[in-house]
Amino acid sequence: QVQLVESGGGLVQAGGSLRLSCAASGGTFSTKAMGWFRQAPGKEREFVAAIDRSGGRPYYADSVKGRFTITRDNAKKTVYLQMNSLKPEDTAVYYCAARTALYYSTSSSAKDYPFWGQGTQVTVSS
Repeated sequence: QVQLVESGGGLVQAGGSLRLSCAASGGTFSTKAMGWFRQAPGKEREFVAAIDRSGGRPYYADSVKGRFTITRDNAKKTVYLQMNSLKPEDTAVYYCAARTALYYSTSSSAKDYPFWGQGTQVTVSS
């Protein structure tokens, strides 16, 4: 089993930046592909970004491409989401997710991730 704990959320003005962290414990982090998802009030959970087990092949939703960057540090068992040029429509609870994967494998489907964190709130004011 893998336990995931997100941190770094908060309130920021439009145009600002935040960096989310997701610390993993249990399991073997280096065998896990990681993803970030978000869910706004009244909306379904949506894909934000994903990265393969070695830190390559970052993949982004069109809505965040060019503004968000996903990275990971396998030694620290942590995945990050750097969010720049934030917009009010980025307001949501952000979730970290993990899946055991082959090398170079990423996924944008929430159904492929069996392990989830509790989420961290990001609020962007206009």
